[in-house]
Amino acid sequence: MLIRTAADSPRVVAAIPADERLRVIEVYTSVQGESTWAGLPCVFVRLAGCNLRCTWCDSEWTFRGGEHRSIDDVLAEVAATGVKLVEVTGGEPLVHRQAIPLMERLLARGHTVLLETSGSRDIAAVPDGVHVILDLKPPDSGEVEANLWSNLAHLDRGDEVKFVLASRRDYEWAVAVVREHALADRCEVLFSTAFGLVNAADVVAWMLADHVPARFQIQMHKVIWPPDARRV
Repeated sequence: MLIRTAADSPRVVAAIPADERLRVIEVYTSVQGESTWAGLPCVFVRLAGCNLRCTWCDSEWTFRGGEHRSIDDVLAEVAATGVKLVEVTGGEPLVHRQAIPLMERLLARGHTVLLETSGSRDIAAVPDGVHVILDLKPPDSGEVEANLWSNLAHLDRGDEVKFVLASRRDYEWAVAVVREHALADRCEVLFSTAFGLVNAADVVAWMLADHVPARFQIQMHKVIWPPDARRV
């Protein structure tokens, strides 16, 4: 496999070797709600834990809890769905070192694999063939200092950078980052809105006026289902 170069039950925990153990919040099938893969059937493997605390986070319930499960157990549940597109997400999935072998083994079984990651964890070891969706954090997230800028060197045309915007200030910051790092020449660039915090029509108008080389997106699942719905 190529890599990129630049309070659970004690009985259950003891039964799973440490190098196989993942703390899993949920595995479920829905349609992909964001990214260039939006609208496609997708299996989501949501892992527990996150090293960030974004002001507008919509998945705080993933920070704690979850069930310790083996990689093989997760792979079996994914296979049972019959869906080939899989997203590994969180929380922040890369707080789990076992997320790397999980993605390797999903690829080996013929899945198309997406990784949703905050941009604060090193992606150098993410297997080649995984489509990285790197969520860079603008100022109003409260976590702008957590961005690991060396990650940009590991991106290629199969990857995406997403900016979740909560204000005009966030928008202007994102435009500056896109231009400074020539991101549109490297990968897909996505501008999204933090739900309920900035008007989507305003962001689209700003992008058109500034000729931003990026794709605007909304969180499709929050349109189809109630915004606070789980497993969608």
